[in-house]
Amino acid sequence: MGETGPEPPADGGAASAADPDARPNPAQRRYLLRGLSQAGSKLPLFDEDGQHVHPALVRACIAHGWAEPWFGNPLKPDWQICKLTEKGRRALGSPEQVGPR
Repeated sequence: MGETGPEPPADGGAASAADPDARPNPAQRRYLLRGLSQAGSKLPLFDEDGQHVHPALVRACIAHGWAEPWFGNPLKPDWQICKLTEKGRRALGSPEQVGPR
Protein backbone atom coordinates (compact mmCIF):
# COMPACT_ATOMS: atom_id res chain seq x y z
CA MET A 1 0.00 0.00 0.00
CA GLY A 2 1.26 3.53 -0.61
CA GLU A 3 2.49 4.26 2.89
CA THR A 4 4.30 7.54 3.30
CA GLY A 5 8.00 7.88 3.90
CA PRO A 6 10.54 5.41 5.18
CA GLU A 7 9.55 3.05 7.94
CA PRO A 8 9.74 4.78 11.34
CA PRO A 9 11.85 3.22 14.08
CA ALA A 10 10.09 0.41 15.94
CA ASP A 11 9.44 2.75 18.87
CA GLY A 12 7.98 5.41 16.58
CA GLY A 13 10.99 7.64 17.24
CA ALA A 14 9.89 8.78 20.69
CA ALA A 15 11.09 8.09 24.21
CA SER A 16 10.40 4.73 25.81
CA ALA A 17 6.74 3.86 26.42
CA ALA A 18 7.67 3.40 30.09
CA ASP A 19 8.59 7.10 30.30
CA PRO A 20 5.58 8.85 31.86
CA ASP A 21 6.84 12.21 30.56
CA ALA A 22 7.18 11.03 26.96
CA ARG A 23 5.78 13.36 24.34
CA PRO A 24 4.72 12.48 20.79
CA ASN A 25 7.20 13.20 18.02
CA PRO A 26 5.96 15.45 15.16
CA ALA A 27 4.52 12.57 13.08
CA GLN A 28 2.78 11.05 16.11
CA ARG A 29 1.46 14.47 17.13
CA ARG A 30 -0.05 15.08 13.65
CA TYR A 31 -1.73 11.66 13.80
CA LEU A 32 -3.08 12.10 17.34
CA LEU A 33 -4.30 15.68 16.79
CA ARG A 34 -6.70 14.45 14.13
CA GLY A 35 -8.54 12.42 16.78
CA LEU A 36 -9.49 15.58 18.69
CA SER A 37 -12.02 16.63 16.05
CA GLN A 38 -13.54 13.22 15.29
CA ALA A 39 -16.63 11.63 16.79
CA GLY A 40 -15.55 9.12 19.41
CA SER A 41 -11.98 10.45 19.08
CA LYS A 42 -11.41 8.10 16.12
CA LEU A 43 -7.91 8.24 14.70
CA PRO A 44 -7.44 8.25 10.92
CA LEU A 45 -6.38 5.37 8.70
CA PHE A 46 -4.97 7.81 6.16
CA ASP A 47 -2.85 10.94 6.45
CA GLU A 48 -3.70 14.39 5.07
CA ASP A 49 -2.31 13.35 1.66
CA GLY A 50 -4.44 10.20 1.45
CA GLN A 51 -1.58 7.82 2.29
CA HIS A 52 -2.08 4.96 4.75
CA VAL A 53 -0.73 5.83 8.22
CA HIS A 54 2.30 3.61 8.83
CA PRO A 55 1.49 0.69 11.17
CA ALA A 56 4.69 1.30 13.21
CA LEU A 57 3.48 4.82 14.03
CA VAL A 58 0.11 3.45 15.17
CA ARG A 59 1.78 0.70 17.24
CA ALA A 60 4.08 3.25 18.91
CA CYS A 61 1.10 5.43 19.88
CA ILE A 62 -0.67 2.37 21.32
CA ALA A 63 2.49 1.35 23.22
CA HIS A 64 2.67 4.81 24.82
CA GLY A 65 -1.00 4.65 25.78
CA TRP A 66 -1.90 7.65 23.59
CA ALA A 67 -4.16 5.54 21.38
CA GLU A 68 -6.08 2.32 21.90
CA PRO A 69 -7.57 -0.19 19.49
CA TRP A 70 -11.24 0.57 18.95
CA PHE A 71 -12.61 -2.23 16.80
CA GLY A 72 -11.54 -4.61 14.06
CA ASN A 73 -11.89 -3.80 10.38
CA PRO A 74 -13.48 -6.85 8.72
CA LEU A 75 -12.55 -5.62 5.22
CA LYS A 76 -8.88 -4.94 6.08
CA PRO A 77 -8.01 -6.86 9.28
CA ASP A 78 -4.38 -5.66 9.09
CA TRP A 79 -5.52 -2.01 9.44
CA GLN A 80 -5.76 -1.01 13.11
CA ILE A 81 -8.74 1.25 13.89
CA CYS A 82 -7.90 3.24 17.01
CA LYS A 83 -9.14 6.10 19.12
CA LEU A 84 -7.38 8.77 21.13
CA THR A 85 -7.11 8.08 24.87
CA GLU A 86 -7.21 10.51 27.78
CA LYS A 87 -3.44 10.01 28.12
CA GLY A 88 -3.13 10.96 24.45
CA ARG A 89 -5.12 14.15 25.05
CA ARG A 90 -2.85 15.04 27.96
CA ALA A 91 0.25 14.38 25.83
CA LEU A 92 -1.17 16.82 23.29
CA GLY A 93 -1.97 19.35 26.01
CA SER A 94 -5.71 18.91 25.46
CA PRO A 95 -7.26 17.45 28.63
CA GLU A 96 -10.86 18.26 27.72
CA GLN A 97 -13.20 15.57 26.48
CA VAL A 98 -13.99 16.02 22.78
CA GLY A 99 -16.96 14.24 21.18
CA PRO A 100 -18.81 11.16 22.37
CA ARG A 101 -16.84 8.18 23.64
